[in-house]
Amino acid sequence: MDLNAVRTFVAAAEAGQFQEAAADLGITQQAVSKRIAALEKEFDVRLFARTARGARLTIDGQAFLPYARDLLRAEERAAASLRPGRRALRVDVIGRRLAPAVLLRDYHRAHPDTELDIVTLHDADAAVDALRSGTIDASFRAVTMPGRQLPDEIEAARVYDEPVQLLTGPAHEFAAARTVTPAQLVGHRIWMPGLATGTESAAYYDELAAAFGLTIDLVGPNYGTEPLLDVIADSATVATFVGEQTWLLWPADYGLRRIALRDPTPVYPHSLIWRRDNPHPALAALRAYLGTPPLDQPGTWTPAWARRHQQPGC
Repeated sequence: MDLNAVRTFVAAAEAGQFQEAAADLGITQQAVSKRIAALEKEFDVRLFARTARGARLTIDGQAFLPYARDLLRAEERAAASLRPGRRALRVDVIGRRLAPAVLLRDYHRAHPDTELDIVTLHDADAAVDALRSGTIDASFRAVTMPGRQLPDEIEAARVYDEPVQLLTGPAHEFAAARTVTPAQLVGHRIWMPGLATGTESAAYYDELAAAFGLTIDLVGPNYGTEPLLDVIADSATVATFVGEQTWLLWPADYGLRRIALRDPTPVYPHSLIWRRDNPHPALAALRAYLGTPPLDQPGTWTPAWARRHQQPGC
């Protein structure tokens, strides 16, 4: 459908005269007539009845008018979504059940007038490319993976250290424990089939396993969160790691346990990354909201690459 013709139809309906609509649109009266005639021909209806006083909407025209207005509003929203500074702040959260999505939800509660578009880019390279092109405004990532560099125009700030928890079924050895230490998990199977090799999450858990001698098993197809919870609920030997803020739902009869890790507490280092010259006004507000939280607290563990002051890659 020709949106120029729809815009012309709405203008003529509101003005009640083709001549006045032409003046409002900055086109000729003949152009107004041609555009509306094209719409009428496309749908094989009459939208206006021409009278001595101007143009009156027919029943079909009256029925079409609210939808025509909706089309124009949708066009405006679509155009605004592509204009930095005018479109909604677009942020990549990797997964909608993970801590970054919770941080954004809390931010929006504190700033309800801010428009947000939440996207999920599972690949860090894709996130950096999207930042450089302006497709997104910010991304939550675990940055400073060894051997890789962020582009010079991309800035990063560590904004949240999320404690890692053990998730078990009711028959697991640690199901009744309030806390466990990483050392107690040596020899136990930690199953994480959704952990993709080469991602920043895989780099984190590789470091965690190496630091404490843990066995993190990636073997098996990844059917998603719900099938993983099914296995954990029925197993006396299999557990998994989840972030403290990871949003999970399961049937009450599963009896799953979220158990805190202590001495030390592994924390996952979430960083916000953005392009230095991004002009979106809401980006500064988001950065101010996240602030500079206390990091590397006593009794916590995170990989050495996350504790470095420089930001050399994700």
